[in-house]
Amino acid sequence: MKHTFNIIGAILFSTLFYKQDLGLNLSLFSLLTILILAANKKEAFYNKTVIVKALAFSITGMAVFLYKSNLAITANVVSFFILVGSISEHKASLYINWLNGCYTTTAAFFHRLYEQSDKTGNPSRKQRMDYIHRLKVIGIPLVVLIIFIGLYKNGNPMFNDLISKIDFDFINFQWVLFGLLGYYLFNNISSPIAVNPITTMDLSTENTLLQAKEVPVKKLENEKQLGTILMSLLNVLIAFFLITDVVYVLQQDVTNANELSHQVHSGVNALIVSIVFAIVIILYFFRANLNFYKDNATLKRLTYLWIALNVFLVVIIAFKNYQYIHSFGITYKRIGVNIYLLLTSIGLFTTLIKVYSIKNLWYLLRINMQTAFAVLIVASLFNWDRIITHYNLNYAKATDVEYLINLSDNNTLLLKSHADGNAFNSEDKNKVNGKYHDYLKALNANSWQEMQYDNIKIKE
Repeated sequence: MKHTFNIIGAILFSTLFYKQDLGLNLSLFSLLTILILAANKKEAFYNKTVIVKALAFSITGMAVFLYKSNLAITANVVSFFILVGSISEHKASLYINWLNGCYTTTAAFFHRLYEQSDKTGNPSRKQRMDYIHRLKVIGIPLVVLIIFIGLYKNGNPMFNDLISKIDFDFINFQWVLFGLLGYYLFNNISSPIAVNPITTMDLSTENTLLQAKEVPVKKLENEKQLGTILMSLLNVLIAFFLITDVVYVLQQDVTNANELSHQVHSGVNALIVSIVFAIVIILYFFRANLNFYKDNATLKRLTYLWIALNVFLVVIIAFKNYQYIHSFGITYKRIGVNIYLLLTSIGLFTTLIKVYSIKNLWYLLRINMQTAFAVLIVASLFNWDRIITHYNLNYAKATDVEYLINLSDNNTLLLKSHADGNAFNSEDKNKVNGKYHDYLKALNANSWQEMQYDNIKIKE
């Protein structure tokens, strides 16, 4: 039954993707993959974690159909590997799921072949005989048949004419090879593999930090003293920086785009360095027994204060970015700043939990990877080109129409509606019309595999 599903999947895979661009086919492939995984590993889908990852995979595939963005395609590929990896071991961390998924997709066939070998690493005699027998059964009759066909062609003109009329052009060997690739893919993922020993190590590693062997009290006291002095100085420094930054924000000219741009991007750069140093320093001082030292209360309070001040820095930069967007519209870089600020805030919060609840580095890695994956999935569900275009044309004080025209085709229909309403000058209107006609031509050329939501929309 497993091979039957894989063969059907291979035929559908080649039908969906051979010489086709991405569109509806990726959505159908997502559903096909989930069905094959569920058919081969039914028990895995009783787990809620696997169901959530399967749902994430399917909705990212649907997002590609709705608006074929690079972000949606990336999210679909990432969620595919994570889903396959979670089938092999759903309790493993997200990054281990991804690693297991990548390994399963590319090398599971050879891994299973190797596992069938004996302890010396050589295939057993029985297995060698099986392969030799299969080769004989297929190869020898085929070779003999070709030889006798050649002999009979020379001995009978009528037989020669009949054989010559046989045309194998109807067989598309490239399509067949693509189907074999699909079979290899589905054969691999039908029995996902957990990479060891890294999966076992991940499963055996808890999130809570354990107290190490006894450390001299004097050493802990020295570390605490160093940490207290360092965190005190850093708190004073960031507080002074924040005060001056607030004063500057209140006095700056929000109509100067270059100045706003410089402030936002320099602020983000400062934030990156600050947060990286903050986490590294915090992880260093709270890496081991200092977490359990009875006189560490002052150091912990200073650490909480530093995290809070970094959060305040995030708020200031977010306000600058809001001013920038309000005055000059949304761009992908400005969206990226907001996403980074969101991830930074979550990272600071999880660092606070790490210190307060005495968690280890693995906790930070696991929780932040899960957060990043969730943000990727959610972000892929939006048509950002359309959102950018709608906001900039309706709410921004200044609009860069050239930037909107150079975005992907996902905003073409919206631009066309504004152009028809005489919202643009003649030059921009001509560019929009040109983009619109090129997009219609591309949509009309789409096969059913490449179809997008806009194919349905323009017909309506």
